[in-house]
Amino acid sequence: MKSTSRKTATSAAAPAPATTRATRAHGQATRQHLLDIAGQVFAERGFADGTTKAIAERAGTPMASINYHFGSRDALYEAVLVEAHGQLIGIEQLQALTQKFDDPRDSLRALLTHVVGLATTAAPPWGVRVVLREVMSPSALVPALVQKAMLPKAKIVLGLLARILGLPPEDPAVQRAAVMTILPGVMLLIAPRQIIGKVLPAVTSDPQALVDDLCRYVLAGLDAIAKAHAPAKKTKARTK
Repeated sequence: MKSTSRKTATSAAAPAPATTRATRAHGQATRQHLLDIAGQVFAERGFADGTTKAIAERAGTPMASINYHFGSRDALYEAVLVEAHGQLIGIEQLQALTQKFDDPRDSLRALLTHVVGLATTAAPPWGVRVVLREVMSPSALVPALVQKAMLPKAKIVLGLLARILGLPPEDPAVQRAAVMTILPGVMLLIAPRQIIGKVLPAVTSDPQALVDDLCRYVLAGLDAIAKAHAPAKKTKARTK
């Protein structure tokens, strides 16, 4: 009886067979492949016309595999939205950029450099077009995008701007500053490159000059906001 117990315990503690690990890795690879193909299809056709049939055909997988890995077309699109936002900038990448330098101004410059680089690249990832379509025609899955991707990143950006402004992250002025800091980059990302190239060719012809001027513009604005709110900050300190 004792030897049987030892055998049972030993077999229970044994590592998973290699075939199990290989199957799991294959499943993860298939899921990522479907996610990438779905992102391309939704980028080209939008959510309404990006059918599971079209995704499955391009991916070379049965339609049932979409439900197996994601549960539904809506859940697949939700995953695509989060992945698309991550292609603009991942949360770990954003954290690294904002913590890379002691001076928060240098961190902001690194962030703006990343945005300009993405906006001026010759072959942007499909996530840019997916986000653009979602901005122009929001789907019912926007709340999931906000909760899973946008809010965590907004918290990091607000913390960075709060350090520059010398204000608490929850101060309304910091939120307003975030809008004015982010909007130029958003415009560069979503504006069709052909139009910018024809109307304002100098804007994207020299990315480094664009970064330099954008940083001057944004930081000068932040300095003005900090100065405008400094008296209010001192008054609050005196009343405590």
